[in-house]
Amino acid sequence: MTGSLRTFYILIVTQMMSLIGSEMTALAVGIRVFKDSGSATPLAMAAFFAAVPRLVASSFAGVLADRWDRRYVMIIADAGQAVGTLLLLISFASGQFEVWHLYAVSLIQAAFGTFQGPAFQASVTMLVPDEQRDRANAILQMRSPAAGLVAPALAGALFALVDATGVMVIDLLTFGAAMVVVLLVRIPRPVQTAEGRAMQGTIWQEALVGFRFLWARRPMLVMVAAATLVNFFMSMVGVLFTPYILSLTGNETTLGMLMSITSAGAIIGGIVMSIWGGTRPRVHTALPGIIITGLFLALFGVTRSPLAMGVALFGLMFPIPMINASFDSILQAKTPPDLQGRVFAAVMQVALLASPVGYLLAGPLADGVFEPGVAGAGWDLFAPLVGSQAGSGMGLMNIIAGTLIMLTAAAFYAIPAVRHMEATLPDYNPLAANGESGAEVHGPTEPAPAYERSA
Repeated sequence: MTGSLRTFYILIVTQMMSLIGSEMTALAVGIRVFKDSGSATPLAMAAFFAAVPRLVASSFAGVLADRWDRRYVMIIADAGQAVGTLLLLISFASGQFEVWHLYAVSLIQAAFGTFQGPAFQASVTMLVPDEQRDRANAILQMRSPAAGLVAPALAGALFALVDATGVMVIDLLTFGAAMVVVLLVRIPRPVQTAEGRAMQGTIWQEALVGFRFLWARRPMLVMVAAATLVNFFMSMVGVLFTPYILSLTGNETTLGMLMSITSAGAIIGGIVMSIWGGTRPRVHTALPGIIITGLFLALFGVTRSPLAMGVALFGLMFPIPMINASFDSILQAKTPPDLQGRVFAAVMQVALLASPVGYLLAGPLADGVFEPGVAGAGWDLFAPLVGSQAGSGMGLMNIIAGTLIMLTAAAFYAIPAVRHMEATLPDYNPLAANGESGAEVHGPTEPAPAYERSA
């Protein structure tokens, strides 16, 4: 194993440890807030505040990821998120916790976390050779679900021993360990390309570079628009998973088990992708994967027993690492490394453009429309699918969102330019960038299809 690959795996392990701590804190706080309020709206609002910084600051985060040593960008991101956890710890320990504290911490942590994503994703190109990038991206996609698999069990055991404040102390320790490791490793700086030099300017000008790159490759922008729709539908129901499961089962232990099964689905999907490597062209892995995810989301809305819910959640998450790894690899292949921070940031910004609207709609739709609608006169039409008990309204929301996701993915998959994107869009040519040939890219110069970030 080369030194760069070793660095990649060290970073993956330490970042996953940090994520486990964060997941434990999120689970403990989420259960408490829902039990105290009996409403899905506070959790949806917390997700909204977490999404806003990604829309506002992603472009500037991408500029810093390309200008600065990417290690320092990741360290600053971890430090800022640790400050958010510390503030939440003080709120709980003092007995003064209020829901708005959660909103404020969500905003702070998301603001700093926004800087970590582009820096980490752009670093993959510098640490992993192209032929191993699909597998590396699949492993990268496994960080969060692996943390989600471990965190519920640990959170439950530790919560009984040290309460929420103790869990947050452990979270802070994992942040510290992650920062130390990032400081000690070496991530090579990308060689500046002619395209990168041409796009230099003020920080405000460079903040638009990612959007200009996507606009010049129009089909790629179309795919990001598809991601915007998919993430919008997913955001409206994904934030309701905890209240939906608790409404149907009334059991926190069952919730933890189902969340672990959800994470297991993504982990197994990531393992399969790391072994298989996906299809060529990669788009034939990504878009059918989104259709499968939408199908299982709709089935999740129909299920009522914990076993059936577990099967649906596993199936929902299984394709997601394959989807994201495929699209990340496409983007890394097409983008000069010294532009990748800004391009990844622009992709994230556009793909999540409508998600805050979904979060804002989720609570009012669940609490004010769909759940009260269970007692309405017209509910007999839906009762055979989702039942008439608490949680049935949110179940119908899952069915609607899953169906719309399937239709969106199928519609974009039917576009020839999307299916042929990898053959039409030029790849980045490192030899050309280093002056070893007369051109910077190989392949056709006309832009073709698009790129998508899955939820």
